[in-house]
Amino acid sequence: MAADWLGSLVSINCGATLGVYQGEVSSVDQSSQTISLRQPFHNGVKCPVPEVTFSAMDIKELKVLDIGSSRGGVVQKSSAPVSVPHIGDHRTQERLASPQQQCSTSSGDKHLEVSGQPKGFRRRHNSWSSSSRGANQVTPKKNGGGGGGWGQRQHRDDECFGGNMDDSLDTDFDFEGNLALFDKAAVFSQIDGSDRHGNGARSRAMPQVQTSSQYRHNDNILETKPVGYRQILVPHPGDKEYCTDWGLVVPSISYELHKRLLSVAERHGLSLERRLEMTGVCASQMALTLLGGPNRLTPKNVHQRPTVALLCGPHVQGAQGISCGRHLANHEVEVILFLPNFVKVLDAVASELTLYSKTEGKRVSSIKELPDSPVDLIINCLDCHENTFLMDQPWYRAAADWANQNRAPVLSLDPPVSGQGHAVEAKWTLSLGLPLSLSEGAGRVYLCDIGVPRQVFQEVGIKYHSPFGCKFVVPLHSA
Repeated sequence: MAADWLGSLVSINCGATLGVYQGEVSSVDQSSQTISLRQPFHNGVKCPVPEVTFSAMDIKELKVLDIGSSRGGVVQKSSAPVSVPHIGDHRTQERLASPQQQCSTSSGDKHLEVSGQPKGFRRRHNSWSSSSRGANQVTPKKNGGGGGGWGQRQHRDDECFGGNMDDSLDTDFDFEGNLALFDKAAVFSQIDGSDRHGNGARSRAMPQVQTSSQYRHNDNILETKPVGYRQILVPHPGDKEYCTDWGLVVPSISYELHKRLLSVAERHGLSLERRLEMTGVCASQMALTLLGGPNRLTPKNVHQRPTVALLCGPHVQGAQGISCGRHLANHEVEVILFLPNFVKVLDAVASELTLYSKTEGKRVSSIKELPDSPVDLIINCLDCHENTFLMDQPWYRAAADWANQNRAPVLSLDPPVSGQGHAVEAKWTLSLGLPLSLSEGAGRVYLCDIGVPRQVFQEVGIKYHSPFGCKFVVPLHSA
């Protein structure tokens, strides 16, 4: 009878000290009460020796895992857990299995079935045992799965993705039909009716706004009153009216009112020196913009410095031009100042010349010393409001002819009114405070803020509101 168990796979529990051994029965000696295992595994690890012999005194429990092929049949085993070796050749791993499985032979193929899971047992998913099996390893299947692996895969799909899915999901959604259920015109008509009568849910939740105007996306709906575009009123307006980019009306004034305004401002502390400095700063800022601004005046562009020619006379307008030339020279602009050697000039002109001489600007007193090639910009300060006889002087006519023949754009600074004419055709004109009635030869008119307070305007009878906004120089358009 002992020879009948040769070749069977058994598991021998030798207690906590020696551990559990598994292997193929190679010999059984009834006289000495010993049993030997071939290719043994000790606690799941293959032993280095080919055979191990056990005495009956050391065996605590012996379980048959697989009966030798010579006997056949099925043996019921205990459900107690036994370690299964995970190393060794494929032939041994095929024959060694856990005690929770049953062994049956049908048509020469082996199939393992799970007979039960004891407490503490945990199925391992996505492990080597299920995803990395060799070609000769068996694949466990569900109980009663007579169709091989297909039934197991179908069961897993049902567990992961759910069974008995709703077939209505295969039907395409009818967008057009659903949209037709919404009557947009009727809904908006109901909203408008509830707003008018005050009996709708919207009227109860929101305050009534009595307005009939329809606002555009760029309209300011928070304004409480219309904007007054005529915010400057003068007692005796000139012949022309201008407007800013925002539509604010700026009327022209006569030279008499302009002179009175400056006189009152000087009495309140706005001296001629302050006005000259303010005019020079604003005029130079406008000239720098006309020369290209940051696109040209950069530290990396020192080899292409712009050239500006200043044509000045011995009057206040000439002093304003000299102040502008000083600021331009401070901004790395090549300035050429033309001013004849007069016997007597104003104190303001002499003071501005002293400051200008401290810069790198150049001064010439003859037309022959002006460049023959075109310059970048000409600033005309030849004309005077009060002394019109200067236009008959030879130096004036020579300077005007040079400016008209140089083919450079001209910026006229504070020119006289249109009745006196202009010897130099300007492209731009800069007026101070409020514009005068200028002729068409003045070009495009700009307005400069020289710092006259509002109360000074009111003292001379002008209702004034600043049209400059955030700037000191604004363009004016013919109204």
